[in-house]
Parts: sequence; structure tokens; C-alpha cells
Amino acid sequence: MITNETKGKTWHGTVKLADNFFKRFRGLMLVSNVNYALIFVLPAETKANASIHMFFMLSDIDVIWLDSARRVVDFKTARRWRIYAPKKAAKYIIEGPVGLIKTLEVEEGDLIDWTPTEEKGRTVPVKSLIPGKIDLNGSKNGIAMVESVKEVKAKEI
Repeated sequence: MITNETKGKTWHGTVKLADNFFKRFRGLMLVSNVNYALIFVLPAETKANASIHMFFMLSDIDVIWLDSARRVVDFKTARRWRIYAPKKAAKYIIEGPVGLIKTLEVEEGDLIDWTPTEEKGRTVPVKSLIPGKIDLNGSKNGIAMVESVKEVKAKEI
């Protein structure tokens, strides 16, 4: 969810963070249907860091640049195969589907806030033996208590 706190307007779509190098590098390149917003958290507030390219983009997007206080410094609908830089230094960039700017009624100086959508992690079964816990892996006839790591190591040898 992204909110224009100045205007009281809210966009209720999915919001993801690009808060490390790899996520920022990938961005929205080669995404065929941009149906979520991606918030770039930049390492420094500068114009150079906040410039974007639209190479390898499969669709146009709305882009909003924010300073460290989350105030809008620039915004536009970015077209494919072009390069863009904000008017002023930015710390955050919001990239989303075309229509995001209109929905939020964005203007320079507006205060923008967001709540990232929780991503569900994948569960992976892991065998673990923790002292004082129940061992469900090694017992053939039921449950066995593991008293210490030494006891487990002794059983393995």
C-alpha cells in the first residue's frame, strides 16, 4: 500500500522493496505485466544514484522520486528505451504501473509513505537435533529425547 499523506490518497496494490544491490539491479526489467510497485532504497541521496534507465523494459511505468524526508522531488511516466534523472537529489524511487501517479494525485512536495506487502517465504524441511528437544528423525518406534549433542554424535559413530 502506498499513501500520499498530503492528499489522503491511497494505492492498495502490492508493494515490494529493492533494498539491496541485486534487487535494485534487477528492478522491473523483463517484467511483462507490472502489477505491483517496487520501492528502491538508494545508498545515498543524489541525482546520479537516482537516475534510471528503461532498457529491457517490456512496458511503460510510473516513476516517483522522493528525498530522504519522503517528499516528492520529481515524477513522470517513463517510456521504454529511455534514460531519466530526477530534477533534484532523491533517496527513494517508486516504480509502478502506469496510473499510480494519477491514483495518488502526486505533485512535487507531497509526502509519500508505504507499507511493503509481506512476502511469504518457502518452507523447507530441515533435520535438526536440538538438545532437550524431541528427535523425530532417528527413532524407529516413536519419539526419543535428545539429552545432549555429545549423545547424538556418539549415536552417529
